[in-house]
Amino acid sequence: MLAWIYQNLSTIIISLIIVAVVAAIIISTVRNRKKGKSACGCGCSNCPMSGSCHLKK
Repeated sequence: MLAWIYQNLSTIIISLIIVAVVAAIIISTVRNRKKGKSACGCGCSNCPMSGSCHLKK
């Protein structure tokens, strides 16, 4: 088992880095959505989809 880990250590490390980056992106997106920030980065005043993007509850 230890030999397999040593043989695949670079793949394991790269996979963990990719998983960490994807998790950070998802967490950032969720936090921004909770704050009400837009995903596109521009204002909603000129957006043709502004009525569909932020539904009022």
